[in-house]
Amino acid sequence: MKTNHILLIFVTVVVLAAVIYTLTSAEDPETYIEKIEAERERQYKFIRYNIESPLTEEQKRDFKELTFYPIDPTYKVKARLIPNEEKKVREVPLTDGSKERYIEHSFAEFELGGQTNRLLLLQAIDETDMRNFFLAFADETSGRETYGGGRYINARQDGKTSITIDFNLAYNPYCAYNPDYACPIPPRENILKIPIEAGEKNYK
Repeated sequence: MKTNHILLIFVTVVVLAAVIYTLTSAEDPETYIEKIEAERERQYKFIRYNIESPLTEEQKRDFKELTFYPIDPTYKVKARLIPNEEKKVREVPLTDGSKERYIEHSFAEFELGGQTNRLLLLQAIDETDMRNFFLAFADETSGRETYGGGRYINARQDGKTSITIDFNLAYNPYCAYNPDYACPIPPRENILKIPIEAGEKNYK
């Protein structure tokens, strides 16, 4: 067998192996739903029972459930990571009028709702893992079906130039349950012009 034929067969095998790996390593839809449901159950137990819950003891006695949108995989998006050349420190306003300092790290750019969207990824000043980001956002559901002060996502970089943002994991800040808490307000860059019908709904 000629060398170029051997090389062609080798390349073909490698490509097929890569395709098979990609297909088999993708998260199974049922597994994905189970993962989101498990996280929601964890959230419920924390809010209901944990000593650090934002609920008062009286609220806990009457608390029955958290409300969420149905799990929708289309709201799990792969975003392009666009680093800020100058990672400035921003003083983010809190709901009580005070401020908290974060680093303006990157922008996450993605397609959703028939348009290109961009969100600012903030990083805590004392964050030790440079792949972890804090994402506070508001959208067209804010103040109606979801908390008017916006929602949060804990995002983690999973590629050299990409990050996955799963809006099914969007959760309410503590001040949505108890106004005595001070919570970061989403920056103006993170007010989306589309409805994000995923994640946690407003607490009643």
